[in-house]
Amino acid sequence: MGQEISDQPVREKADPRKTLRSPLIALRVRMDDGQKSFFGYTKNISRSGIFIGTVNPREPGSQFRVEIPLPSPLNRTVECTCEVVWKRHFTKGAPYEPGMGLRFTDLPEEIANAIDTWIDSQGG
Repeated sequence: MGQEISDQPVREKADPRKTLRSPLIALRVRMDDGQKSFFGYTKNISRSGIFIGTVNPREPGSQFRVEIPLPSPLNRTVECTCEVVWKRHFTKGAPYEPGMGLRFTDLPEEIANAIDTWIDSQGG
């Protein structure tokens, strides 16, 4: 009546984000005049959010619309609202780059599922 011990290695749950081989450009959409402005580079993505590398991170709690071109084979540009959940400023010699973590607040389920499929296809 003891516990069985398996010879199988313990596998840790994979990180749901996938580090991108090539950064994606994220554009902020200015809703007042319709003009798009450069915002930063997307370094990783998941169905729930993204990290954007930028020297001008926004304050946690800030919300805004972003436009993100998704990688092949998705080949779609998604516009959605994001909320800043954390930020990191530039610090000389720091091991991590400056930027901010964003949570998608209105990403359609169809797009979230497509991102999951893409991550799985990348070995994530």
